[in-house]
Amino acid sequence: MSQEKLAQALGLTFQQVQKYERGTNRVGSSRLYELSKILDVPIQFFFDEMPAEIAATARGGNGGSGFSEAAADYEPDTLAKRETLELVRAYYRIKSPRVRKKVFDLAKTLGRAEDAD
Repeated sequence: MSQEKLAQALGLTFQQVQKYERGTNRVGSSRLYELSKILDVPIQFFFDEMPAEIAATARGGNGGSGFSEAAADYEPDTLAKRETLELVRAYYRIKSPRVRKKVFDLAKTLGRAEDAD
């Protein structure tokens, strides 16, 4: 999606979207929610590659929020991860049903091999 189309969907100007991208303007939670809906991705998509030390602080690891124990027990849904979404999209871009089936079988076989180790 182009920045122009994204800006239009958000009701913003192209320049405002560029400011978000460069980090000049902060992206608030409601705007992030809007972006996830427009781009058809879960909100977690934007946080998958967050450095561990920042994630720990954001979860209250510095003792501030009182929610740190619950956050430490939280395991994110693998179906909501960016990697999963990209994998599924790449899989469905394979035109040949036969090739797609072979990729599927390969992934299952590799997954079973990992379980056996």
